[in-house]
Amino acid sequence: MTRKLISFDWAIKKILRSKANFGILEGFLSELLMTDIRILEVLDSESNQEAQDNKFNRVDIKVKDGDQRIIIIEVQYSRELDYLQRILYASSKVISEHLEKGAAYADVSKVISVNILHFDLGKGDDYVYHGTTRFIGLHNHSELQLSAEQKKLYQVKKIADLYPEYYLIELRNFNDVAKDALDEWIYFLKNEEIKNKFNARGLKQAKEVLDVLKMDSTERLAYERHQEQLHYEASMYESTYVLGKEEGIVIGEDRGIQKGVLMTAAKLKQAGIDSETIAAATGLSMAQIASLNLTDI
Repeated sequence: MTRKLISFDWAIKKILRSKANFGILEGFLSELLMTDIRILEVLDSESNQEAQDNKFNRVDIKVKDGDQRIIIIEVQYSRELDYLQRILYASSKVISEHLEKGAAYADVSKVISVNILHFDLGKGDDYVYHGTTRFIGLHNHSELQLSAEQKKLYQVKKIADLYPEYYLIELRNFNDVAKDALDEWIYFLKNEEIKNKFNARGLKQAKEVLDVLKMDSTERLAYERHQEQLHYEASMYESTYVLGKEEGIVIGEDRGIQKGVLMTAAKLKQAGIDSETIAAATGLSMAQIASLNLTDI
């Protein structure tokens, strides 16, 4: 039987910041970025501090990749709705916090924002999206390239390597069929369990470290309260956003129909059709028809 494991958002907040457990995050990021990631340190910055309301599930880490580049990776696990703007703000804040005062802009850190989402962000049928910055010509559609001098200065191959990159993992779109190592990680992120046949880097350690049964009573109580809070937030989301949106659509449709009836009646009136005929065709009262003016609708 597959054991239930600690959710990844709780792990980010409480467990994965420990150096002894770096192998878990290193495994996940190596599979996602398709390079060998080694964590150098967890960054102590404003962006990395735990929020007072205990909902800020993120960690900023400095890593070295397979090409020996030093990169800042921001991992977030969130259920928020205003997310596209938030990840832009967060990556910009990370950049500004880690550029030393008086340093040249050439020293701006490369940032990769990894976002694990428990809600549908926009419209799309994939479950992993990757965003970069590219400059494309308006006339000939060619991509702007770095000069040889710029490549030497920045130690990168293309312009996109200088700007933040964004990975969006939409767990709801994943069909629970793990076809490769990254899918095995996404299965865990979505279902909080690791199948015995999974071999992705870092999952073996995650299975040991994140076992709920290994928590002491105090830790388990705090974790259960955290899970209850997530269920409450999900319910609030459904009741306030989803239902509210559906009600708004219905109201909007009703208003649209009413407006269409009024416009039809006004056009009939303008064409010289008598009020009794218009009332019979549209269901409007004689008083409503008398006050109709096409320019006011």
